[in-house]
Amino acid sequence: MAISIDDIKKLRAMTGAGLADVKKALTEADGDFDKAKDILRERGLAIAAKRSDRETSNGCVLVKAVDGFAAMLALKCETDFVANGKDFIQLTEDILDAAIAAKCKTLDEVKTLKLANGDDAATAVQHRSGITGEKMELDGYDYLEGANISIYDHMGKHTLATMVQLSGANEEAGHKVAMQVAAMKPVALDESSVPQSVKDEEFKVAVEKTKEEMVSKAVDAALKKAGINPAHVDSEDHIESNTKKGWLTEEDAAKAREIKKTVGEEKAASLNEQMIQNIAQGRLNKFFKESCLVDQEFQFGDGDKESVADWLKKQGDLKILAYKRFTLVAE
Repeated sequence: MAISIDDIKKLRAMTGAGLADVKKALTEADGDFDKAKDILRERGLAIAAKRSDRETSNGCVLVKAVDGFAAMLALKCETDFVANGKDFIQLTEDILDAAIAAKCKTLDEVKTLKLANGDDAATAVQHRSGITGEKMELDGYDYLEGANISIYDHMGKHTLATMVQLSGANEEAGHKVAMQVAAMKPVALDESSVPQSVKDEEFKVAVEKTKEEMVSKAVDAALKKAGINPAHVDSEDHIESNTKKGWLTEEDAAKAREIKKTVGEEKAASLNEQMIQNIAQGRLNKFFKESCLVDQEFQFGDGDKESVADWLKKQGDLKILAYKRFTLVAE
């Protein structure tokens, strides 16, 4: 049967599929709209399955708060062209609205939500994937529940979102702390919230870095005393390259290798362990100050250098109860 352009436009508006795909489905279905929709859905799911091993590095992150329940959701895709499309953003919003209405606590719960068209969220994403030809996946969900929650969509670009819950009502303070979370990427609320495994790893790295610096300082001093520029011999490749350029004599190259070996080994064997521990602890404390939200230097005050906790205290003795952050941007 002949398929009219009006029928094609109508089904395209209902499904979001391309004109050629809609026309083909209507032809196969002899003009039956419901059957054509099923054909498009099955075809879309098959296409989505073929793209399951592709990388999704773009997408849309949305955040919303309704009546004491806030949530953020990330729907990922392959390209920014699709990510910025109104249909893709609308699908993300529809799923987020359903998640907030159901007060979902996990991503698995979100995936099973029924949407207005009758599909569950996971199937709706697969269907959209088939239409665009790109892999898509729900890949991030978090929530906060209670009073005094502020949300922030960084620059309205839908790639970075935050949520913050304060101990008291102060919309401006909540907004600024949410921006702080976006800008400064805290790893925990405070020192006690940092997992012990992270503390142990940071301290281990600090110890090794301190030892390397002590040994390097001793070696550099010995090289300078021998009349050799440490920058010319900081690696074997540099030694060989600078020798070929004439910046080092063969004799100085051999002397540098000997100094690096003997002085390095001697210094490593005689390091002051207590000093190393003290310096490493200082570095760990610096990590806490830079990485724990309440201890970070507040970026949105009046120019005074103060911690987030100190600034909030001046806003009515407020405290941060919880925060969440999600981004698609590589950092």
